[in-house]
Amino acid sequence: MTERTIPVRGREWFAVLAACTAASLIAAVWSWRSGSMLNYGDAVAHMQIARRVFDSHYPAYSQLGSVWLPLPHVLMMPFVAVYSWWANGLAGLIPSALAWLAACAGLYRLARHWLAPASAALALAFFAGNPNLLYLQTTAMTEPLFVCEMIWVAVGLVEWRANLETNPRRATRLLWLIAGALVAAIYTRYDGWVMALLAWVSVGVVLLRHRKLRSVNFWLASLLVVAAPLVWFVYNAATFGDWLSFMRGPYSAQAIELRTALPGGPPHPGWHNLWVSLLFFVKAAEMDAAIVPWGDLLLIVSLLGTAWACLSARRPAFHWALLLWLPVPFYAYSVAYGSVPIFLPVWWPHSFYNTRYGMELLPALALGLGFSAQFCLAVVRGFKARWTGYVAAVLFALVALNAVLIVRERPLVYIEGTKNIDSRRAFETDIPPVLRSLLADRPGGQVLMETSVFPEIVAFTGIPLRQTINSGDQLLYKQALAAPADYAAVVLAFDGDEIDRAVHQHPQGLRMVRRFTSAHQPAGTLYVSDTFPTHVSDPASAGKPAR
Repeated sequence: MTERTIPVRGREWFAVLAACTAASLIAAVWSWRSGSMLNYGDAVAHMQIARRVFDSHYPAYSQLGSVWLPLPHVLMMPFVAVYSWWANGLAGLIPSALAWLAACAGLYRLARHWLAPASAALALAFFAGNPNLLYLQTTAMTEPLFVCEMIWVAVGLVEWRANLETNPRRATRLLWLIAGALVAAIYTRYDGWVMALLAWVSVGVVLLRHRKLRSVNFWLASLLVVAAPLVWFVYNAATFGDWLSFMRGPYSAQAIELRTALPGGPPHPGWHNLWVSLLFFVKAAEMDAAIVPWGDLLLIVSLLGTAWACLSARRPAFHWALLLWLPVPFYAYSVAYGSVPIFLPVWWPHSFYNTRYGMELLPALALGLGFSAQFCLAVVRGFKARWTGYVAAVLFALVALNAVLIVRERPLVYIEGTKNIDSRRAFETDIPPVLRSLLADRPGGQVLMETSVFPEIVAFTGIPLRQTINSGDQLLYKQALAAPADYAAVVLAFDGDEIDRAVHQHPQGLRMVRRFTSAHQPAGTLYVSDTFPTHVSDPASAGKPAR
């Protein structure tokens, strides 16, 4: 295999971007018409976090919270500023779709360093035509952005290594590109922290071997990469009083694991068992990428293609592309020891949870498939050249058939999202009209509610977030919990939550209006305050409750 420094130009780029843009638009139209952009509760919560940075009692970047990393929310902020886009999910689609397009371009660029156009196009078709990822890029979920960053880190590393000895100036520019992509990954998902550590230490080792470790640019870029997680520690300490609040706070993965633990046994399959955890992640990746009967075959073909590439690549730059396989050990460890369970419908407990994590292995599977296709076509060309076109057509047909069958069986990630919204739909449909009618009699009245669980209730009601008192308001929220009727005109509590406990401890002045139920969710109850003065619209502005 030969290696190209500039793999793609002109018409080839246009064809790739045009095809991927068309696929993205088709998926967006389908997701819009089917009302699927808001299926994932996490997607809705991501947009709510972005919105509350400027729409809250205390607008500030501290509203970004302590658990989810901030970059996806910062990128959504310009779009959630449009109220209708926040309410209908379009604010999440725009940055996700752009990240997905960049990921497609990056994967094709990476593949063309070693693969012929047909094999690279096959890898891209498998990646870009995956129904699960096509659906996720219409939502506010973080996977499309992180996959994009992971691919471009790999592209940067491959091209940096290829230019290190022959074109030092270009290698320096690429070094800064890698550092920027790693910082973006650090602020997107915690996977990015491990990727940054491995990638940057490896860069340092290569520079040491080539006696270039004294490079000023490397050490300046190192400051940028190292500072990224340190800033997150400082932010957590300054805002929440605990520099590890994202790891051990009430909304951390550890706390969620304890709340969702299976009764009568370990918290989830793979708990403290690396082998079972590995099996669950790999199976999730297979089911995300292919129909169930083809999953194991896909993995084998991709691994064989990657192994062949390792043996036949003429330059050491290829080995940097192996970074795309990093999700395998990362999630094997995370499921076992990091409070990150994965549930699959084919294995006990036969449920859907975090199935989307398997999407992070899709670039590695696609690239490995491209290498296998290149090997297959080379063998056919040597045996009977005129059959090459027919074999290529069959390979593309199999990729297309796989995508069609996934759609027919309904994509795994989409099913999980659908089950997610089914448990919330009754609340998001029934509560907003009742809440609107209550607020119509109490213009500007505050609503005490937990917006992190059901943020779309606010958007569907048509009120700004600053008309609610929620956990993001910190001090005001704690004061409201101590005297709900004094601080809020309306209170929305769900059985067992913090507000529900406050209502039972301080029921004075509160009158129950209506109770709402939904399958597999705690019931919700609306209360009105008979003591809250209707002329007070924002108790936070006065710094104390109006009486």
